[in-house]
Formats: sequence, structure tokens, C-alpha cells
Amino acid sequence: MTDKADIPDETGTGPEAGTRPDLTAAQVLRAAREQFAELTGLQPEGVSRFERTEDGWTLEAEAVEVARIPETMSVMALYELTLGPDGLLTGYRRVRRYERGRSDAR
Repeated sequence: MTDKADIPDETGTGPEAGTRPDLTAAQVLRAAREQFAELTGLQPEGVSRFERTEDGWTLEAEAVEVARIPETMSVMALYELTLGPDGLLTGYRRVRRYERGRSDAR
């Protein structure tokens, strides 16, 4: 049985306040995709960057912004998502837009 003194209270002042939850990368990724989709209505198709930071997590996800036929003409967008250490989305921003079939210039 867990002693209530060991559980942080809602004010975040309990004994474990400020510690990072032990979320796996897969759990964070799933949470980010779900929250992003809920807020924007866009479904991420892929993740091109994923890293743990001092403040939580940062990832970049690609999503279709404008679907077209043929698919190579669809407009894609790259979004940067930031999450807290608890896996909750704290912000997102569009980094760039491009046609699906286009690659970066070298």
C-alpha cells in the first residue's frame, strides 16, 4: 500500500514534485500524435525528429495539410511539437510547407 505522503499533491509540492515521470519514447510519441490530431484535425504521417530535452520532449512531425490527386501534389507541412516531461503537449508550430513529392535542395 502506498503512503499518501509519498504521492505529490496537486500543488506539486509533495516529495516527488519536480521529478520526471518515466515515460517511454513510444508513450510520448503516441501522446504527441493524439494531442496534435485533436487540436489541429491533422493526422501526423511521420516523425523526422524526436529528442528528450531539459524541459521535456521535442519532435517534428509531418502531416498532410491539403490532400490532392495525385498524392504527389498534396501539400505537406512539418510541425515542431514540444511536450512537457509528463507527455502533455505544451506547444506546436509549423516549420515549413511543401509538396509531397519534393525533396530538400542540397
